[in-house]
Amino acid sequence: MGRRPAVLVIAGSDSSGGAGLARDVRTLELVGADALCALTAVTAQTDARVLGVYPVPPAQVRAQIEAAFATRPIGAVKIGMLVDRATLEAVADALQQAPAVPLVLDPVLHASSGAALLEDPGFERLRARLLPRTTVLTPNIPEAAALCADGILDAAPDAARLIDWGRRLLAQGPQAVLIKGGHAEGAEAADLLVRPGAEPVWLSGARFAVGRRGTGCALASALAAALAAGADLETACRRARAHVRSLLEARQGEVPPAAVTHPAAAHP
Repeated sequence: MGRRPAVLVIAGSDSSGGAGLARDVRTLELVGADALCALTAVTAQTDARVLGVYPVPPAQVRAQIEAAFATRPIGAVKIGMLVDRATLEAVADALQQAPAVPLVLDPVLHASSGAALLEDPGFERLRARLLPRTTVLTPNIPEAAALCADGILDAAPDAARLIDWGRRLLAQGPQAVLIKGGHAEGAEAADLLVRPGAEPVWLSGARFAVGRRGTGCALASALAAALAAGADLETACRRARAHVRSLLEARQGEVPPAAVTHPAAAHP
């Protein structure tokens, strides 16, 4: 049996264990990939609120990334919390050594509790330095609205608006955009995959009555694992969704998350 694919996770820690680096590493283990890690910040938080954010010095963030690439071949990179402009610049500089490695960017702008996790100057540099390097951008609906400068949502967006956001985000540089539909309404939970020169693809399934912190981290990490294993983009998105659905099903007590198979296996 060959060596498992490796994913470099660049993210912050979550003291509650529900999201961030802890969720990323657990996800990669479940889907059959190895994790290399670069910690960007230490957070103190609960399910309800963020109590503190303590950035790792940018030079140390860059050193972690360089050490990871020196350790073994990396099949994909997943980026989560970036904290501030200095950290973002350090990450962008370090990734210049691997321009061809697929990059999944989960634009972590706020915690589930609503606390900001990326300061405003970093927000602008995200567009300038990382979006043009990104293989797949995975915003949720509020993040997509923010990146498109559409302000605070007063209602759930319709399909046409989501497609418009996807195309506007593509214009900012990423090769593909997967807008997560968990913040929408209705019986179906649909994610939207938008790529240049292709028709939008809706990835739909029945909406669960439960929620779970860290599903955005899990989806991005599982997607990165599938890309690292050689899957095409749409297949990788479907595998990532299957993993997240397994987490939500487990929350309802139906099946354990460990039932998800290696990313090289087929998923619907």
